[in-house]
Amino acid sequence: MINTLDRPLHSREFRRRRAINWLPLGLTYAFLYMARYNLTVSKNALGNLMTKEDFGIIFAVGTWIYAISFLVNGPLTDRIGGKKAMLIGASGTSLMNIMMGVIVYGILALGWTINLTFYFSIAYGLNMYFQSYGAVAIVKVNSAWFHVRERGTFGGIFGILISLGLYFAFDWCQYIVNLTESINPTKPQYWLVFFIPAAILMFWTILDIFILRDYPRQAGFQDFDTGDASSGETQDHIGVREVLVRVFTNPVIITVGLIEFCTGVLRNGVMHWFPIFAKEQMTTSTVFLAEWNFWLNNWGLILAFAGAGGGLLAGWMSDYLFGSRRAPVAGILYTGLLLATIGMTLTMWGNPIVFGLLAATVSVFVIGTHGMLSGTATMDFGGKRAAATAVGLIDGLVYLGTGVQSLSLGFITTHNWQFWPIFLIPFAIIGILLTIRIWNAIPKGKRIH
Repeated sequence: MINTLDRPLHSREFRRRRAINWLPLGLTYAFLYMARYNLTVSKNALGNLMTKEDFGIIFAVGTWIYAISFLVNGPLTDRIGGKKAMLIGASGTSLMNIMMGVIVYGILALGWTINLTFYFSIAYGLNMYFQSYGAVAIVKVNSAWFHVRERGTFGGIFGILISLGLYFAFDWCQYIVNLTESINPTKPQYWLVFFIPAAILMFWTILDIFILRDYPRQAGFQDFDTGDASSGETQDHIGVREVLVRVFTNPVIITVGLIEFCTGVLRNGVMHWFPIFAKEQMTTSTVFLAEWNFWLNNWGLILAFAGAGGGLLAGWMSDYLFGSRRAPVAGILYTGLLLATIGMTLTMWGNPIVFGLLAATVSVFVIGTHGMLSGTATMDFGGKRAAATAVGLIDGLVYLGTGVQSLSLGFITTHNWQFWPIFLIPFAIIGILLTIRIWNAIPKGKRIH
């Protein structure tokens, strides 16, 4: 019997070509984040034109469309391949960002008197539909290039890509806002927060056309058994019905999805609301202004370091401490997440350095968990034949959770910020309990004799 869980020995040429595949694919995915979370930066820039409740509604509409889209885009990506899916997602996202930029330009420069919340909900919803191709595409492509024993490392890289995207979204977009305000304080060109990410995405889309390959054989190498749930299967594609049955009847995938629902609440419940809270403190308080300004202008960089650290830590723990099991890593990180969230409830009105460090710590643990589960466990238990559908289900649940927190915290923070971190604590507890259910789960493919 061949043990398909043995780590394969790849040639130097293969590893180099895999890295070349990674570069445009990974950076396209990172810049999708810039074109997704620029909404948070635009909310702070637009002020009363987009209230917290308006932001909550727009973001919730987008995230729920993102979640529902996976029911179609997951199986579709398993059929057409990750490359085509990424090209559809990145080009569509670019066009929708141009649309949002036009809306902002019309209101600020042309004096349009339109309902920003209504039109932004439509444009951002369409943006998030195209965004939903990103995660399924990147996991689909890499499910054929990474063996199970290498995927902890992949989960770490996935976390780094998320972190880069957050850096681009928060800091680069904030820099664009600051630059336009310094050039023309009376009429800043806030629409550039949408136009610039659109242009960057179009560049990477064009590069993907020429460099990206779905399978090693398309780049001149031999395909190999990846040791996942598709191990022992020979066909590239399986029927949609079989894909759906494989994913929706797998108790491990369902449990991972429920954990990731909690991750969606916790990740975005801190990542997006912290800079909004910091901005309010700067406008309503006379103390700690320099500290709040530091967090606001460097939040993306802080998230990048936090997420990269969390991703690498999670990948190392999975591959080298837990024999490529994913749940123990998620359980440990969720425990740290719970403690950090409790700490936020106790320190939010004190020194912003302490509060900010706790918020950043939440991001270390939650991005590490997300990369490990959405980026890695989906490939393991869906297998490379159903990887996109699996990540679609799981990432869809992430964004259902995101929508729940968006509407809830939009209302809660409008009335009392104190209940913001308190709202997050039960989801951390539920996540820990769910990881215990699948603590020893590993993928089982068809063994080759």
